Amino acid sequence: MAILQPLVDLAAICYRQGIRHVVISPGSRSAALTLAFARHPGFQIQVCMDERSAGFIAMGVAQQTGVPAVLICTSGSAAYNFAPAVSEAFFQQIPLLILTADRPKEWLHQYDGQTIHQFEIYGKHVKRSFELAADYWHSDVLWAINRITNEAVNLTSMIPMGPVHINVPIREPFYPSASDLFVPSQDVRIIRREQADASLPVETWHQLINEWEDSPKILIAGGQGKACATLSEVLSLISEEWDIPVLGDCISNLAGNARFIKHHDLFLGNVDTENLAPDLLVTFGLSFLSKEFKQFIRKHKPVKHWHITQDEIMTDPMQSVTRIIPVSALYFFKNIFEKIDYQLFVQNSDPESDSSYFGEWIKNELDTKQKAQIYLQNLTSLNDLTVLNYVFKFVKPVYQLHIANSMPIRYANVLAEKFENSEVYCNRGTSGIDGCVSTAIGAAMVNGKPTILISGDVAFLYDRNGLLIPDLPDNLKIVVINNAGGNIFRMIDGPAALPETEQYFETRHSFSARRTCKDSGIAYFVVNEIDALETTIHSFLEVEGISLLEILTDAYENEKVWKNLKQTCREVNR
Repeated sequence: MAILQPLVDLAAICYRQGIRHVVISPGSRSAALTLAFARHPGFQIQVCMDERSAGFIAMGVAQQTGVPAVLICTSGSAAYNFAPAVSEAFFQQIPLLILTADRPKEWLHQYDGQTIHQFEIYGKHVKRSFELAADYWHSDVLWAINRITNEAVNLTSMIPMGPVHINVPIREPFYPSASDLFVPSQDVRIIRREQADASLPVETWHQLINEWEDSPKILIAGGQGKACATLSEVLSLISEEWDIPVLGDCISNLAGNARFIKHHDLFLGNVDTENLAPDLLVTFGLSFLSKEFKQFIRKHKPVKHWHITQDEIMTDPMQSVTRIIPVSALYFFKNIFEKIDYQLFVQNSDPESDSSYFGEWIKNELDTKQKAQIYLQNLTSLNDLTVLNYVFKFVKPVYQLHIANSMPIRYANVLAEKFENSEVYCNRGTSGIDGCVSTAIGAAMVNGKPTILISGDVAFLYDRNGLLIPDLPDNLKIVVINNAGGNIFRMIDGPAALPETEQYFETRHSFSARRTCKDSGIAYFVVNEIDALETTIHSFLEVEGISLLEILTDAYENEKVWKNLKQTCREVNR
């Protein structure tokens, strides 16, 4: 019999609840937890020595599968190192089950190693925190551990999904003997929670349709979300049949229709875009990447703003929400299209939306797209924009794109038409640079697709410990744009004008990815001149297995090119 049977049963419950992936950071106090999962034949185990990277690898796995991934670590500061990934998963609504081994409570403040306050260590960045008892002699404790484990797994999977923490105090001895068997108890109980589909009553639909029909200028805008072909098709119908503009950043993953507004980041800063203000704004999804869009709506508030979300927390980043509609985006748009379309058919009438309003949006979109394309075609220097423009030429819909924060995701947003129909992921929950490499690794481990990560140099260096795991995924390609520092601080107002920018904001450095690739057995390519770019990209993509392409650019040239692009596009409609 195993030393700590309730922990063996905990692993068995996770398996029977559908969990298959576990990421473990080695440690001693967590030995019993680790062995409970490692000796279960049904789990796929990944070991990562750095807890911060481990957290993001697990997040990347759960992001792709939609099923909770388990994270295990030892006691003490190890648990704190999961925190960046936990907070990102919380705001991206990704299911994680975090299991942190701990010392029994009586050893707190007794100068005992690796003993800190671990219960509720992640604060409000988890859906809930639980703690198991350290002693298992009473039957009520065994019942409680079973119930808590079932509740935690169910809770992390409930919409909105998110991380759940179980702190596990473990007494010594916790290492098994050679004769101990890791076999689940015969009476392990599974408690399943059924998911209910949210819907709206008839009375609410009447109110919504009346407000819709009373709004000549309607704008639909999607925040961050997973690709959904059916949702894109429904929004295409709404746009095509009713002349309603549909806007989305590249992380909204709206695709398949040239009418969708993609270049708003470049033209909403114009002085003459007041006529684009909507009467009714309908938003869905998570965060919006475009600061210009958020500022535009804050300045030109719609009469009505509906936000489609099943979150319990009221989110209102545009400071204009008038209705929260607690259903899925697909359910809402599918139903409102069918109901209004049927009503128009019965009444033999046309939609009352203002077609000229759509015309203004599409005019700005097409003019800006053309201006940006001409500008990019005329660039002859090696710079960040040229680099990504070349890379995206070779990105086919089969590729899954992971893009790091800071400038790479902003570049991608203005080049979105280059990789139409590719899935795009970015850690926009907290928008930090940490974890971009590890998230892509976790995703590539399970997605079964060619995967490309595009990262800046600082984000890559910050997270390269993720590349120290054994058996890196062969389907992962990494592009590192190395401009020797945090180039975004040259692009944004404030730090760009400060004399201290280079020393204190940009984190200037002389490091490269070459040695990391050597340590991790990654095929390494480097280019520092534009004439060699296309040939090198071909070689990088065609080599078998994981590979990395490092492109060396100049921070001052990047600054000039980006600002000139923005200025060129702002002149479109003057």
